[in-house]
Amino acid sequence: MSDSSSSYVSAPYAHASSAPSVLKAQSLCKSVTSGERSLTILHELSLDVAAGESVAILGKSGSGKSTLLGLLAGLDTPTDGELTLFGKQLSRLDEDGRAALRAGRVGFVFQNFQLLPSLSALENVLLPLEISPRVGESQTAQEWLARVGLGERTSHLPKQLSGGEQQRVAIARAFVTDPELVFADEPTGNLDPDTGAQVIDLLFSLNQEAGTTLILVTHDHALARRCNRCLRLENGRLTPFTPESLGEDA
Repeated sequence: MSDSSSSYVSAPYAHASSAPSVLKAQSLCKSVTSGERSLTILHELSLDVAAGESVAILGKSGSGKSTLLGLLAGLDTPTDGELTLFGKQLSRLDEDGRAALRAGRVGFVFQNFQLLPSLSALENVLLPLEISPRVGESQTAQEWLARVGLGERTSHLPKQLSGGEQQRVAIARAFVTDPELVFADEPTGNLDPDTGAQVIDLLFSLNQEAGTTLILVTHDHALARRCNRCLRLENGRLTPFTPESLGEDA
């Protein structure tokens, strides 16, 4: 992955690769109503992400980064605009249809890990295999836990694992179905700097090996610089910028 400015483009919806689009957002809008007031979170936002590309989305707290990620993943629906995922228009699918489209093809890594506390590390990694059309076996999950350095911790509950270990379980869970697209929401947000750096090295290493498309939301500029393309979310829109232009505030 290159940090050179040649990896960056002049429009937030464009990409530098000739690979087909995995995800395309066109004029996305998201508004919410509070009392008698309507708040616009995203406005006429467009984005085109190519297969195998890694894209970082930065923005200040409250800018709508997590809202955008939820829309891109089909976990929420826009007020207006169209989102196409794997060539399917999400507006034509109901909630079950969107879930079926994601199954086995989309992985998630969250800031707060989102592990089920009553399940072991192995059982947490097995979850996507049970709901995916490409049903796997426990051996696959065990192999992924070994790949993230937790081969000896398969029976441990989340409360018996450190924050960094829990995020490693989450990464194994995200990649266990060999997904085409991984979304990461502040993956180092709850980790100390050293542990966060180790987790990010692991995330990008696995992502590069698998050739997966990666879209991550982060406030970490060093993390963003490791992606092919960086975008800033501000005033409800995405704008591109080069790593050299990053300051202290995203």
